[in-house]
Amino acid sequence: MTKTKKRYVCIECGYTTLSYLGRCPECKNWDTLKEEIPKKGTERQGFSLNLNLARPLPINKINIDNIHRIKTGINELDRVLGGGIVEGSLVLIGGEPGIGKSTLLLQMTDAIAKSGKKVLYVSGEESQSQIKLRAERLNVTSQNVIVFTENNIESIETELQELKPDIIIVDSIQTVVIPEINTVPGTLIQVRECAARFLKISKGMGIPTFIIGHVTKEGVIAGPRVLEHMVDTVLYFEGETKGMIRILRAVKNRFGSTDEIGVFEMTGRGLIEIKNPSQIFISKNLTKSPGVATAVTLEGTRPLLVEIEGLVCYSPFPQPRRLSTGIDYNRMAICIAVIEKKAGIRLSGQDIYINVSGGIRLNDTACDLATCFALYSSYKEISLAGDLCFIGEVSLTGEVRGVIGIESRIKEATRNGFKRIIIPEISQKLNFTDIKLFPVTSIRDAVAALNKL
Repeated sequence: MTKTKKRYVCIECGYTTLSYLGRCPECKNWDTLKEEIPKKGTERQGFSLNLNLARPLPINKINIDNIHRIKTGINELDRVLGGGIVEGSLVLIGGEPGIGKSTLLLQMTDAIAKSGKKVLYVSGEESQSQIKLRAERLNVTSQNVIVFTENNIESIETELQELKPDIIIVDSIQTVVIPEINTVPGTLIQVRECAARFLKISKGMGIPTFIIGHVTKEGVIAGPRVLEHMVDTVLYFEGETKGMIRILRAVKNRFGSTDEIGVFEMTGRGLIEIKNPSQIFISKNLTKSPGVATAVTLEGTRPLLVEIEGLVCYSPFPQPRRLSTGIDYNRMAICIAVIEKKAGIRLSGQDIYINVSGGIRLNDTACDLATCFALYSSYKEISLAGDLCFIGEVSLTGEVRGVIGIESRIKEATRNGFKRIIIPEISQKLNFTDIKLFPVTSIRDAVAALNKL
């Protein structure tokens, strides 16, 4: 008889070895190698989507007239998905425990079910009574929402053939198991094979499928990126679990824009859409405190106004502290160096702290100029006007460079009552009558323009 080979797979990065190691050689994490005894042939069998395509077709001969998007009834979710749910798509949503993943999808099921579509909610974590208690709090009452508490993939597929739902929700993929695979739920092989089965169901039967994924301690979806490569769309729920604001971000979308965001407020009755997120992230004070500057960022196709807070104070230590929240640390370091060199202020002996109000994370280089002036304002102890905001990327030479979407950013600032903007000097002429623009080419020009205001 052939001896069954066992192996050890890292649950963080997917590294595989035939012998146990206390520390993973790949990701350097301790006690992450777990034993797996795969069934014979499991690793090589693969799967077929079985879409009944007779032969390869030229791309201009493929008919997509019968494919349409399903509206979720939640505008912010539709925005992130690219306009709605595409038939046959596989969507992965991840986030920290308690952030609101199950709440959002349960609210979505009610809105879709009220339109006459049948939704199957599969849960391997909660009982039917527990889901019912949460549904009552969210006022989910439609009889088209069918709850099935099961984690055996074979049983789930059997019910799918009988119920033939329009949408499937799986909470969560880490709890689903294939009995033939001799490993515990949540291991790499189980997650990969179960996701492949749902991919086959989604594509083969044309049923949109949402799967919830747990996250690791680093904040990424468990299953070492294998899930993100297999699905069509990856959504991340962000925000402080003790706070009220939740941000849904698309980091991968085959049917829409990536980095698109939806903004929600968590309440006792579930998630509520925020129509104008800029009003959440900025204060209403006409005169801001020293160290606060307003930036206009672009998240996907949506412009947002955010406040960047800077604090510069004397450091009693030989090595001053540098901390940033919401902005990349290396980007902050560049802004510190440029503002010190080009604006003539000495920051080498100062503790420096940067924070983005509202808990949002910024990856947009157009916020560089606002970051520089938040530090400048704090150092000089001067307050910036409440109707002034900043747009522009700052280079190492101190040049203020142009950014994409400048017109949409200016329109968003105008819509929220801002009267003055310091922007990069660009070639095309912008015609805005309700707001005054101050084009600059460098940090020195920007400081000079600020002193004249």
